[in-house]
Amino acid sequence: MILGVNTGFAVNRYPEPEVWTEIVARSGARYVQLTADLLDVRLPERLVAKQAEDIASACAQRGLTITSLFTGAFTRVNHLAHPDADVRKWWQGYFRLLIDVAASLGAKSVGSHPGILSARDDENPRVREIRVQQNIEGWHALAAHAAQAGLQFLLWEPMSISREQGHTIAEARKLQDRLNDGPAVPIMVCLDVDHGDVSSTNPRDTDPYAWLQEFALDAPVVHLKQSSTNKGGHWPFTKEHNANGRIVPMKVVETLRSNGAYNTELVFELSFREREPFDRMAPEALAASVEFWRDVVPD
Repeated sequence: MILGVNTGFAVNRYPEPEVWTEIVARSGARYVQLTADLLDVRLPERLVAKQAEDIASACAQRGLTITSLFTGAFTRVNHLAHPDADVRKWWQGYFRLLIDVAASLGAKSVGSHPGILSARDDENPRVREIRVQQNIEGWHALAAHAAQAGLQFLLWEPMSISREQGHTIAEARKLQDRLNDGPAVPIMVCLDVDHGDVSSTNPRDTDPYAWLQEFALDAPVVHLKQSSTNKGGHWPFTKEHNANGRIVPMKVVETLRSNGAYNTELVFELSFREREPFDRMAPEALAASVEFWRDVVPD
């Protein structure tokens, strides 16, 4: 198993590749899940190429490896589940560009939430099924492009409410099976230890270890953050949050291994409020989080 860092912490705070790569390297992590917010493929082609080159150079200088590209805060939109077919088509083009850039950076995969349904579509069972099927077909089209680009797999992230999909273990399993009915490359799970529907009557749906047990072999990537029973935020593994936190490194690793997973990439997905003193905490908190996990996931 390896430790990685999702670059969501850097968005609008550390946009310079030489800065955020130095923060990641100094934390002791060596693997990066690059968020699309730091490399926006909607920019003009020459700017995308320049940004990609700068990121690749900064990572190489600091011994970092980009393992995947993932959507972020700016792209938490309906995309492949949008009710308008023309909008869905535009997002197909967006993801194809993201796949091409990922391949150029040597990444193995591209990922996102599966697609967000509108409230109206989610509340109508007939329309919801139509939209979910369109969503799945969209992912299959991307899998064909990913295969051509040389990626190993795609990633989708189960979320926490019905319209964002995969909000319960049963729904996530159902969607995972449907997504993997015939794609050109596997469509794997990026599992988040802090997701799950808090309104569910099944306690397993808010138990991070139940999710890890169920999807151990489906999830080559796991998003890490400290979590409490109220699921309050993307907290780092610092003394303050570990005191009441449910995420215990050894328990996470043992749960994965006991269910057959030995090569999982454990990725810190941390965020910090745009308020002082939180805005300046990322470098120190990230380093503390990596140190907290090093006993069970050696460098």
